Amino acid sequence: MEDWKEYKIKELLSIPIRNGLTKPSAIRGIGVRMIGMKEIFAMDIIKSVEMERVPVSEKELKLTEILPNDLLFARQSLTLEGAGKCSIVSEVSESTVFESHLIRMRVDDSKANPYYIYYYFKSTFGRFQIQSLVQQVAAAGIRGKELIELNIKIPKLLSQDKIVDVLKSLDDKIELNRKINANLEAQAQALFKSWFVDFEPFKDQPFVESELGMIPEGWRVGRYDEIIDSTISGDWGKEKPEGNYTHKVACIRGCDFQDIKNGLRGKTPERYILEKNFQTKHFRDKDILVEISGGTATVSTGRVCPVSQLLIDKFNEDIVCTNFCRLVRPKPNYGAFLYYSWLYKYDNKVMFGYENGTSGIKNFRIKDFTALEPIVIPSEDALMAFQVVIDKLQMKLQMNGSESQKLASLRDTLLPRLMSGELKVN
Repeated sequence: MEDWKEYKIKELLSIPIRNGLTKPSAIRGIGVRMIGMKEIFAMDIIKSVEMERVPVSEKELKLTEILPNDLLFARQSLTLEGAGKCSIVSEVSESTVFESHLIRMRVDDSKANPYYIYYYFKSTFGRFQIQSLVQQVAAAGIRGKELIELNIKIPKLLSQDKIVDVLKSLDDKIELNRKINANLEAQAQALFKSWFVDFEPFKDQPFVESELGMIPEGWRVGRYDEIIDSTISGDWGKEKPEGNYTHKVACIRGCDFQDIKNGLRGKTPERYILEKNFQTKHFRDKDILVEISGGTATVSTGRVCPVSQLLIDKFNEDIVCTNFCRLVRPKPNYGAFLYYSWLYKYDNKVMFGYENGTSGIKNFRIKDFTALEPIVIPSEDALMAFQVVIDKLQMKLQMNGSESQKLASLRDTLLPRLMSGELKVN
């Protein structure tokens, strides 16, 4: 580490750090994009995505404009771990500012690679330094004036660039897999709509009248409960083994659904349940997870998530859902159709009509939905053909997710060794 030198963070900046803008919710909705806490905690590498918009003056824009390679730190968090969370902005397609709960840091790229500083603060060394600054009152937080006084030991710029190339290549591949998976999911949803809403592949066949309009001959109108074998309740279990609660399982929650769809394990908690409960509540290939509790006045319940054999294998089969979800077991050949039908209707907010509770947390009445919501039930041939296509897409999606998880693990293993100089990049 002969070529490594120690600097204070403030010595590596091109402009002073600053906090962002305070904009009341009443005036939000139009103007320029504003990066907030939502984006910081959702993305480590922030791209040009849709976010809240706020009106800003020319002076405000000049003072708080975001440029590519800017680093953003969370000034406050409800949790100790979240305080000081660091993200980097990778692209900006239009004028963008940041909110007051964030600290902007702009690195002088003639002194340090901004991505190197980002990765440093993602490492155990950087996180330890950040945690040393955290003050816990009502919420955990850091102060910018203390952040810039932190000491950081870094190699020469050329070595920084080489380290960044290794780490960023892994992150870039993970991001590419995410985009591929988003495209695969969009293809699957478009295929469902083409086949079972617009009937495009069946236009040359005879059509008959139904209560839902004209449908292909041989199809019929029915209800969800006609194509569902059973619905199975979840199990919250115990945090520690207790009495007969000895069977250790992963408990899937509604907040885990997106990770699972992308082939990731995520932060699914492990709990202990009764052996007899596991025998009746464990997952099978083609099952569908449905969130039944947690909705609000503006956020509907009814989120859905498919179960695949690859997912079951990832958890070594020891997997159930919590009691805030239900496991829906379709009849044979209806798995893909049921999932994408439900997903299509959820995106159109039909679930709000099947919730109870006037305030606070809302619950989704799954029995009402399955018994009352009319659907067009396709022919057996159409169902089987759709399932074959979806199985191929889901296999690719899950494989991409598994690869991304391995790449992330490799990155996290390399990160502290590269940041400490223990591992050199030739």
